[in-house]
Amino acid sequence: MPHALSRSLGFAPLVPLWVLAALGLLALALCGYALFRRSKGAVFRLAAMLSLLLWLAGPQRLHESWHVLPETALLLVDQSPSMSVGQRAAIARQAASTLAQAHTEGLNLRTVPVRSSGHNGTRLFDALDQAAADIPPDQLAGAVMITDGQVTDIPPGMPDRLRPTTPDGQHLTLPLHILLPARAEETDRQLRILQAPPYAIVGQPASLRVQVDDLGPGTTPGMQADVTLRVNGEEPVVIPVRTGSPQDISLPVPRPGQMLVSLSVSPLEGEVSQINNQSVTRITGIRDRLRVLLISGTPNQGERVWRRLLKADPSVDLIHFTILRPPDKDDGTPLSDLALIAFPVRELFQDKINQFDLIILDGFENRNILPHAYLNNIANFVRKGGGLLLTGGPEFVGPGTLQDTPVGDILPAHVPSEGGMVEQRFRPKLTAEGRRHPVTAALPGAPPPNSVGADTALSIPGQWGPWYRALKPDSTHGQTLMSGPDNAPLLVLDHVDQGRVALLLSDQIWLWSRGEGGGGPQAELLRRISHWLMKEPELEEEQLTAGIAGGELTVTRRSSTGDPHRSVTVTSPSGATTSLRLQPPAEDTGNREDASGLSLGRMPAEQPGIWQVDDGTHKAFAAPVQADPQEFADLRTTATRLNALTTASGGGVFWLGADSEHPTVPALRLTDDSTPHGAGWMGFPHRNAHVVTGRSATPLLPAWVMLVASLGLFFAGWWREGRR
Repeated sequence: MPHALSRSLGFAPLVPLWVLAALGLLALALCGYALFRRSKGAVFRLAAMLSLLLWLAGPQRLHESWHVLPETALLLVDQSPSMSVGQRAAIARQAASTLAQAHTEGLNLRTVPVRSSGHNGTRLFDALDQAAADIPPDQLAGAVMITDGQVTDIPPGMPDRLRPTTPDGQHLTLPLHILLPARAEETDRQLRILQAPPYAIVGQPASLRVQVDDLGPGTTPGMQADVTLRVNGEEPVVIPVRTGSPQDISLPVPRPGQMLVSLSVSPLEGEVSQINNQSVTRITGIRDRLRVLLISGTPNQGERVWRRLLKADPSVDLIHFTILRPPDKDDGTPLSDLALIAFPVRELFQDKINQFDLIILDGFENRNILPHAYLNNIANFVRKGGGLLLTGGPEFVGPGTLQDTPVGDILPAHVPSEGGMVEQRFRPKLTAEGRRHPVTAALPGAPPPNSVGADTALSIPGQWGPWYRALKPDSTHGQTLMSGPDNAPLLVLDHVDQGRVALLLSDQIWLWSRGEGGGGPQAELLRRISHWLMKEPELEEEQLTAGIAGGELTVTRRSSTGDPHRSVTVTSPSGATTSLRLQPPAEDTGNREDASGLSLGRMPAEQPGIWQVDDGTHKAFAAPVQADPQEFADLRTTATRLNALTTASGGGVFWLGADSEHPTVPALRLTDDSTPHGAGWMGFPHRNAHVVTGRSATPLLPAWVMLVASLGLFFAGWWREGRR
């Protein structure tokens, strides 16, 4: 109905209202007096006067013409990732197109596509609230949702947009219809990881808590299912579980570093999808406490640096001894003034030496403090997997140094007695290998590769502060990461059988902590050296890492040899293999002295599960992280979540079927019935929203009719008064 007409009564007084009121009061007074005197015909005279007053009030018949406004219904189309299961998206598109093309007089259908929020699942009611914000409340007819029913923002009661207030202050409930892209309720099996520790102690089992749930009609808890567990692509382990109840799984943690744990459950017969039958969690293996033995020689400035650094690390248990006086020196000082306890040589270097992860000898001069057997124990400690760090000074020059003991067999450099000590101002700098090695790569304030090693300026921007003394070895082996005076080796690292050794050929790194000449990254360098010696995976010189983000696998290989570029083999979760060529970063040329030693490769990786990368020597593992876990928690098409709200609104639930080309789409209607849906149709109430287009008025009775009526009443009163 584009136009309509309404009629009502109104008044247009011919005289001012106060005149009408005065005449009315006068008429009532005269009538009252006549009745008091029992005068005959008083009633007819009162009626005649009232008819005159009515005519003076100007009664009119008012006419309004108005235009009926069309109503608007919202069609919210779920386009979240869960709608990609099966034919749901195609069915939803076809149903939305059919409804949009259908024409219902007086009803407009506004289509609102709703995509995933990215982290909170499907939020259709937020979209409904936003889409209805610009629709006048008296023109909103209701809403239709095409969805799989997995909506995460279902309100506890009817949304305010579907409960508008009428002009008389009453709340009107508008219908909410649900269209589901399936034949009927579906079934699904889901695997949930209830608890997974982000960190676990190496050598101790980690505990995972998982639960398998069967959802949908015909499913019952307590059924047996098999969970397959795989760690970093290793051989799978099958664990039987019962559905509907939590299950604890014990997982060994053999080594430090990241572990990718893949879990999958056997499928449920007839379930809609197996996407949520698997999950991946990350656990980082860490050592419980790193035990470090620090032996300081003659008290020196660097002793405090070491102690402060190691005490600040909460993961380190530090045992520190300082050799205040060697056994061959007797200056008369009482022993009670030199030490609180006797130096436990046997306990440290024989009984408990294998309990340590790292031994640090800082300015240690032997001088018969440690017998030959104990020095041999230190060497064997390293060969069996321990770490040894030495900082060298004058005690390395001359006879009887550690170089002349069994420890010398594992040291990565030898310092001659003649010319082994250089005392001059120099600035430490990185070697080409040091710019690639994780221990020294990207150290804060690292000088450029072409900077000189000595200078006379107090401070040079972009360079580290100077040192003034260093050892000059005549032979080295291993990896030289830093150089000193005349480009002589300054920091040398080496692998010895299963263990590692680091030698810093200067005892003046403490100058950096004092800010000498601008200072340097003293704490960070010592931290990295210590953790490399304790085999921190992130500091390995030969690394292969992989990660997946945005559906893309990124492979990074680091090599300190300067030639990391090669192909790797990528194995997908399905077992398919692909060769991926790694390339240097854009800033590397491959021949530059400061090349990073990195190579990168990328390829699409959207399949869920663990991906394996192998370069022939190293392996890396990666798994995609679900951006929105709620979206794939339950993959059924179901009406259970929305049914209560739909029923309360008076709306209907319709199943569209499984045919993506010809879904069973209900027709649209505007109805005045109390039930706005039926078999094959869904309706919306007439809201009667309109806008007035014109107004007119006509006298209720012609003037001559009122005059005849008044005169007739006057004559009737006169006639009645004249009768006896």
